[in-house]
Order: sequence, then structure tokens, then C-alpha cells
Amino acid sequence: MDPVARTEIQLAAALRRHRKQAGLTQTDLAAAAQMRQATISGLETGAGGTLATLFAVLTALNLELVVRPRRSGGAHDLEDMF
Repeated sequence: MDPVARTEIQLAAALRRHRKQAGLTQTDLAAAAQMRQATISGLETGAGGTLATLFAVLTALNLELVVRPRRSGGAHDLEDMF
């Protein structure tokens, strides 16, 4: 099952996990997305960023964003995903 992110922190964790699975450092990803390493660090800590930044990072990681209605489930279900 694909991970579901419902908060900034969950999205940040998912981005960090995918970056590491790809064998990239924050500096590598920053170069691929044509941005500074500090910007990647900010995204990975949930410190914010623009939608343009998010999509540049998703593209560099060969990921896509899917928007769908929320499924019902408790907090425990979410913890199992991460």
C-alpha cells in the first residue's frame, strides 16, 4: 500500500524516506531539483515551502501527488503506514 500523508510532518517523512531509498543526499536532491540543500532540509522537517518547490522535489524523486477523498480510519491506522 502506498503511504498516505495527512499532515506536513507525514509528507516530510515520506519525502525523506523516498530520497534515502533513492540513495540521494539532500545535496544530491537539491542539485536534481535545482534548489539549495537548505530548501530540501526545510521540506524534510515540515518547515514549509511553496507548491512549486514541492513539485520540483517530487519530479526529481520521480514521484507524483495523488489527491483523493480521505478514507475513514483511526490514528492507529495512520501510524501503521509510517
